[in-house]
Amino acid sequence: MKTYLVPVDFSETSINAAKFAAALSHQTDVKHIILLNAYYVSPYETMLPNPDMVLLREEEIEENAADRIKKMEGIKNRLQHLVKPGVQISTHLNRSHLLRAVVENVIEKKADVVILGIKGNSSIDDTQIGSHVIQISKSSPVPVIVVPTGYHFEGIKRVVVACDFNKVTETVPLESLKRLLDKKKTELLVVNVDNKSLHKENDAERMAEETLLYDMLKEYHPQYYYINATNIINGILKFAADKDAQLVIALPHKYSFLQSLLHNSVSRQLAEAAAMPVLLLK
Repeated sequence: MKTYLVPVDFSETSINAAKFAAALSHQTDVKHIILLNAYYVSPYETMLPNPDMVLLREEEIEENAADRIKKMEGIKNRLQHLVKPGVQISTHLNRSHLLRAVVENVIEKKADVVILGIKGNSSIDDTQIGSHVIQISKSSPVPVIVVPTGYHFEGIKRVVVACDFNKVTETVPLESLKRLLDKKKTELLVVNVDNKSLHKENDAERMAEETLLYDMLKEYHPQYYYINATNIINGILKFAADKDAQLVIALPHKYSFLQSLLHNSVSRQLAEAAAMPVLLLK
């Protein structure tokens, strides 16, 4: 991963995600961290007065932009003491909707991953799940790391990969996964929620898929686990917490976090339950 894109809105949660990105730089080959702030001003706000009969002037918009740039530079200066030596930190202000700003900057800046907090960066109250998490996770062309509120980076030593053992060749983005793993320093735990104990049956097709997965990941010497959980997301997160993992990687599959994030209720559940960052692999 050469470039991180970190959306910030100056909330503590988004600043914490930026600190996570800085700390993570010591374990990856990242060269560039981009702090992105996006804000949208409707043309109508400069043409028509608001209900209080106040018209937003262009000078006020420019003052707002200057203030945002100053705040981002302040965050940048704080992060300079946290990043690996040689990592460049830059700031970018985008006068557009957050989702559009993220997608455009991922493409233009060739970002490898988006790192964002579970709250903030949203028009809704900061006590709620940021709607940006759902939108960005759904639309981002690159992996997304969601950092829980108040998470303190400890270094990533143990990673849980939540994987569906069905149709492995179709659901495991192997190259993306390999770029994120350090086979020398990271302990890999592969977990599958198997409420029907299908792994105990001698199903030829399933056994073939499992063999493919073993071959794909053998260089990382993973440990494999099967768990029984009524609530799949909670089951995976509890497993990760019990194993003292520092990161959960959710692969695209039928019960993926990415798919579940389409539903606000599950997003809320994820934010409340996750004690560690969750990486949504694309």
